[in-house]
Amino acid sequence: MDTFCSDDIKELAGAMLKVQAEINPAIKDASNPFAKNRYATLNSVVMASREALLKFGAWVIQNSVPVEPGRLGLMTRLVHASTGQWYSCLMVIPLAKSDPQGYGSALTYARRYSTASMIGLITEDDDAETACGRGKQHFNNHQNCNGSFPACEASPQPGNGHANKAARDDDLALLSNLPRLSGVSYQSITANDGQICVVATGDTMSQKDRLKGNGFKWNPQRKIWWRYAEDV
Repeated sequence: MDTFCSDDIKELAGAMLKVQAEINPAIKDASNPFAKNRYATLNSVVMASREALLKFGAWVIQNSVPVEPGRLGLMTRLVHASTGQWYSCLMVIPLAKSDPQGYGSALTYARRYSTASMIGLITEDDDAETACGRGKQHFNNHQNCNGSFPACEASPQPGNGHANKAARDDDLALLSNLPRLSGVSYQSITANDGQICVVATGDTMSQKDRLKGNGFKWNPQRKIWWRYAEDV
């Protein structure tokens, strides 16, 4: 029988308890046009967990392993840096296409699901809902510019078709004035007090200096960059 953990994982388990106490859910930052749903990309999963893992000395390593033809095997191992204790899992999935593109897609899919499963990471239903903290503590005005985020809902709102078109046009005009940053996308949302806000998602940490320079603030609880839109 294969061994999937070291003889002792006491210190690793203790470190992971601390990791799980700090990590927030990964944001669903992409859409699947076929299933018509949203999902958390590998980047979102990594960004949601990397800081806490590094803080408590846990290392995630992933590599493909040989399996039967037409399938991908991915071994994910969680290692405690100071003791060498480890825990691993093997994921085997069928390849949709037996070519480099099919292999790459399957590898990315397996990496994000294996990583999330290994560290106990869950995903939020919607990135705008996550930013807004709907159903949790509500903030209502500019006094929260220290990093808190106002309660809000995605824009535009359902209603008259002409009104929706005007709202979409306003959104496009607003977002077109924001800096184009590699790996970063924007979404406009409406706060409960009627103010328009913008959230940035994707590979935001590598662009944090430019986001700061353009008025975005970091919310450490929700792990998201945001700003009021009135000065865009």
